[in-house]
Amino acid sequence: MPYTKPFLKLTHEGALRALDAALKKAEALGVPQNITIVDDGGNLLAFLRMDGAKTMSIRTSQKKAISAASHRQPSGQLKADLELKMAIATDGGLTNLEGGFPIVIEGVCVGAIGVGSGTGAQDCEVARAGLAAIGAQAL
Repeated sequence: MPYTKPFLKLTHEGALRALDAALKKAEALGVPQNITIVDDGGNLLAFLRMDGAKTMSIRTSQKKAISAASHRQPSGQLKADLELKMAIATDGGLTNLEGGFPIVIEGVCVGAIGVGSGTGAQDCEVARAGLAAIGAQAL
C-alpha cells in the first residue's frame, strides 16, 4: 500500500490568470473589488485590491477564499445556525458570506477564490469569471 500519492497543484501562473479574469469582470461591472486566490490549504497565492475597493473587504475576500478552500464548497452555503459557531471556533478565520468558491480541477480542490467589496451577487459573478479562466469546475 503506497503512503504517498501525486496531486494537482495550483501554480502562481494559474492564480494570476484567475486574478486577471476576475479583475476584468469587476472592471466590466464597474465595481472595484478585493480579489484573493489561495491554495488548497488556504495559503495566499495572489491578491489585488482595486482602486476604490472597500478596505474592510480585504479581510472578507481572504476569509471567503479560505472558507471555500477549507469546506470545499462555496462560501455562503452553510446553515445559518453554524455561522456564529464557525466564526468563534476559528477566531473569525472563516466566514459564511457569499463570494468564495473552491477551485476544482479534474475533481480535485486545488485552491479557492474570494471576492469582496460589491454585493454578494457581484462578488460571485467576479469570482466565477476567475474560475472560468482556468477551466475550474463550477459548483
